Amino acid sequence: MFEKEDILPLSEDVFRLIRDIVRDYCGLYFDDSSKYLIEKRLSRRIKNHHLKDFRDYYRFIRYDRNAEAELSAIMDILTVNETYFFREQNQLKAFSEEILDEVKEKNEGSRTLRVWSAGCSTGEEPYTIAMLINEKGYFKGWDVEVHGSDINQRVLQIGRKGSYRSNSFRTTEPYYKTKYFVEEDGQSQIIDEVKKHVTFSYLNLLDPFKTKFLGKMDVIFCRNVLIYFDIVSRKRVIENFYDRLKDGGYLLLGHAESLINISTAFNLKHFKHDMVYQKPPR
Repeated sequence: MFEKEDILPLSEDVFRLIRDIVRDYCGLYFDDSSKYLIEKRLSRRIKNHHLKDFRDYYRFIRYDRNAEAELSAIMDILTVNETYFFREQNQLKAFSEEILDEVKEKNEGSRTLRVWSAGCSTGEEPYTIAMLINEKGYFKGWDVEVHGSDINQRVLQIGRKGSYRSNSFRTTEPYYKTKYFVEEDGQSQIIDEVKKHVTFSYLNLLDPFKTKFLGKMDVIFCRNVLIYFDIVSRKRVIENFYDRLKDGGYLLLGHAESLINISTAFNLKHFKHDMVYQKPPR
């Protein structure tokens, strides 16, 4: 148990220095109201590294040769990863009933399908996408990959395992749970038929060089991620998404998010069930 007396004091100036390092590293922005959160959650890291205080810790994550590894550990501590299967149903209907039909027709020659779930957390979203693709039936024999990425190593391990508790199925129809999961040790394990199409990787969305290794995408999901970024970081992430999308590809954001004041490079396309952003086709 982490007692209150174990929490080290964090001055305003050092809080802002640490906050800015985190923002520059991955885009996540913590406003002034988050000072106590940083203070509480990172005090243990100071003790683990045998440092004296937060000012020493700032120097450590600023100059030490292990700074990047420590920043990665900070992401595991500070990021909240709340998700579940089949979240935002209308958007998923637009994806499964209209976008996939369009991609099938466009990619009939290459018989490839690439979807990126950016900020995938514990994996419910990429597995949901893979289930919906499988339900279409007409992608059998295609080269299908759904790639999930996140900056939190801990949640990626859960995604790779593919085993979930009941809370992850709060909006899942029994049909999908029966067809695509088997019960093991009190949890639900995704079946191999779906799992084989889903890959996971640690990825910083601000890193344009590493995102290039993903190749070109037909669809990118990035839902309820940008709300944690400041405006400068949002613009950088959206630029990376634009570069990764094929011409005519789709970007699906969370319903509380939009590209207003961020980018004019995308078209807003109206589908029957939802509106999504599209990179202009050539």
